[in-house]
Amino acid sequence: MIIAEQKPFKEIYESVKDSEKLLVLGCGTCVTVCMAGGEKEVGVLANQIRLAAGKDGGKIEVTEHTITRQCDEEFFDEGASEKIKEADSVLSLGCGVGVQHIVQLYPDVVVRPGVNTQFYGATLQQGIWTERCAGCGECVLERFEGICPIARCSKSLMNGPCGGSSNGMCEVDPENTECAWQLIYDRMKRLNKLDKLMDYQPPKDWSHDRDGGPRSVSREDVLF
Repeated sequence: MIIAEQKPFKEIYESVKDSEKLLVLGCGTCVTVCMAGGEKEVGVLANQIRLAAGKDGGKIEVTEHTITRQCDEEFFDEGASEKIKEADSVLSLGCGVGVQHIVQLYPDVVVRPGVNTQFYGATLQQGIWTERCAGCGECVLERFEGICPIARCSKSLMNGPCGGSSNGMCEVDPENTECAWQLIYDRMKRLNKLDKLMDYQPPKDWSHDRDGGPRSVSREDVLF
């Protein structure tokens, strides 16, 4: 899922303090799971904005709403659309995709981001998420038995570890970051596939990533 963190309140308030009618719009999927932009966070943030505006001697009419996904047009039902059109500003607590999708759907509405989008990650335990995928456009997991050196090695090395790995930990953060290549080695040893480590990996073809501008995927079998 996409992992995000809520922006500092001061930064958020500075971006919306001149609003008269502000809609705080949450998203019910990824940012809800990582507790950055779901219904609960919408309620808390909306109250913070009201209080801050009151202390400044002004008043912002703040409304709250959360939809299932900000990245899909079908979830912008009549109720959500009316709230967006009635506001002079929308504070989106969705990821960067959600913010830009609202801008595309409602070009006359000012939209401000309320979170910093971080990475594609997994939940390790409650309150802790870690990066697992870089969205590079060419998955190499088969070559490394399911552990991605692009996302999980701090240097994205494709042919073994650097000299900074020690006791299975990465020199970039030896307290918290496991060496991806130690994980790959241990995984291959467990599966009796250490011979795969002898396979030379050619330089990564980054043309599948950001080369040529924004990427898109079209499925002719599902197009109407």
